[in-house]
Amino acid sequence: MAIADAPLTVAVRVKPGASRARVGGRHDGPHGPALVVAVHAPPVDGRATEAVRRALADALGVRPAAVSLRSGATSRDKIFLVAHPPDGLPEVLRRLRDGSAG
Repeated sequence: MAIADAPLTVAVRVKPGASRARVGGRHDGPHGPALVVAVHAPPVDGRATEAVRRALADALGVRPAAVSLRSGATSRDKIFLVAHPPDGLPEVLRRLRDGSAG
Protein backbone atom coordinates (compact mmCIF):
# COMPACT_ATOMS: atom_id res chain seq x y z
CA MET A 1 0.00 0.00 0.00
CA ALA A 2 1.44 3.37 -1.00
CA ILE A 3 1.70 6.09 1.62
CA ALA A 4 -0.82 8.22 -0.31
CA ASP A 5 -3.37 5.41 0.08
CA ALA A 6 -2.86 5.05 3.83
CA PRO A 7 -6.04 6.00 5.70
CA LEU A 8 -6.00 9.19 7.74
CA THR A 9 -6.88 8.68 11.40
CA VAL A 10 -9.07 11.41 12.90
CA ALA A 11 -9.75 11.71 16.63
CA VAL A 12 -13.14 13.32 17.26
CA ARG A 13 -14.94 14.64 20.35
CA VAL A 14 -18.70 14.50 19.78
CA LYS A 15 -21.18 17.01 21.16
CA PRO A 16 -24.58 15.41 20.49
CA GLY A 17 -27.87 17.26 20.81
CA ALA A 18 -26.33 20.62 19.87
CA SER A 19 -28.60 23.43 18.70
CA ARG A 20 -26.67 23.55 15.42
CA ALA A 21 -24.15 21.37 13.64
CA ARG A 22 -20.55 22.61 13.72
CA VAL A 23 -17.15 21.15 12.92
CA GLY A 24 -14.19 22.89 14.49
CA GLY A 25 -12.29 23.32 17.69
CA ARG A 26 -9.97 21.23 19.77
CA HIS A 27 -10.51 18.88 22.68
CA ASP A 28 -7.53 17.24 24.39
CA GLY A 29 -8.98 13.82 25.02
CA PRO A 30 -7.85 10.23 25.49
CA HIS A 31 -6.71 9.95 21.85
CA GLY A 32 -4.73 13.21 21.90
CA PRO A 33 -5.87 16.43 20.23
CA ALA A 34 -9.35 15.77 18.84
CA LEU A 35 -11.55 17.68 16.40
CA VAL A 36 -14.80 18.82 18.01
CA VAL A 37 -17.93 17.94 16.04
CA ALA A 38 -21.30 19.18 17.30
CA VAL A 39 -24.42 17.58 15.81
CA HIS A 40 -28.13 18.05 16.35
CA ALA A 41 -28.79 14.28 16.46
CA PRO A 42 -29.24 12.71 19.90
CA PRO A 43 -26.88 9.99 21.16
CA VAL A 44 -29.46 7.25 20.56
CA ASP A 45 -29.18 4.18 18.32
CA GLY A 46 -26.03 5.46 16.62
CA ARG A 47 -27.77 8.53 15.22
CA ALA A 48 -25.18 10.99 16.57
CA THR A 49 -22.31 8.83 15.29
CA GLU A 50 -23.83 8.73 11.79
CA ALA A 51 -24.42 12.49 11.85
CA VAL A 52 -20.80 13.03 12.91
CA ARG A 53 -19.53 10.75 10.12
CA ARG A 54 -21.44 12.76 7.52
CA ALA A 55 -20.49 16.15 9.01
CA LEU A 56 -16.84 15.13 9.14
CA ALA A 57 -16.91 14.01 5.50
CA ASP A 58 -18.52 17.30 4.47
CA ALA A 59 -16.01 19.40 6.44
CA LEU A 60 -13.06 17.49 4.99
CA GLY A 61 -14.45 17.54 1.45
CA VAL A 62 -14.62 13.77 0.98
CA ARG A 63 -17.45 11.36 0.21
CA PRO A 64 -19.26 10.04 3.30
CA ALA A 65 -18.43 6.49 2.16
CA ALA A 66 -14.73 7.33 2.62
CA VAL A 67 -15.23 7.97 6.36
CA SER A 68 -15.66 5.03 8.73
CA LEU A 69 -15.79 4.61 12.49
CA ARG A 70 -12.78 2.73 13.87
CA SER A 71 -13.57 2.92 17.59
CA GLY A 72 -15.80 4.61 20.13
CA ALA A 73 -19.28 3.63 18.95
CA THR A 74 -20.81 4.42 22.36
CA SER A 75 -18.35 7.10 23.48
CA ARG A 76 -18.09 10.83 22.93
CA ASP A 77 -14.44 10.23 22.02
CA LYS A 78 -14.25 8.46 18.66
CA ILE A 79 -11.67 7.51 16.08
CA PHE A 80 -12.63 7.77 12.41
CA LEU A 81 -10.64 6.64 9.38
CA VAL A 82 -10.67 8.53 6.08
CA ALA A 83 -9.88 6.16 3.21
CA HIS A 84 -7.71 7.46 0.34
CA PRO A 85 -7.30 10.98 1.76
CA PRO A 86 -6.50 13.60 -0.89
CA ASP A 87 -3.28 15.61 -0.70
CA GLY A 88 -3.49 18.40 1.84
CA LEU A 89 -6.18 16.77 3.97
CA PRO A 90 -4.01 16.57 7.10
CA GLU A 91 -3.51 20.35 6.90
CA VAL A 92 -7.27 20.94 6.47
CA LEU A 93 -7.85 18.79 9.55
CA ARG A 94 -5.25 20.72 11.54
CA ARG A 95 -6.84 24.03 10.60
CA LEU A 96 -10.31 22.87 11.63
CA ARG A 97 -9.04 21.44 14.91
CA ASP A 98 -6.74 24.28 15.86
CA GLY A 99 -9.01 27.14 14.83
CA SER A 100 -7.06 28.53 11.90
CA ALA A 101 -9.57 27.55 9.20
CA GLY A 102 -10.87 30.41 7.24
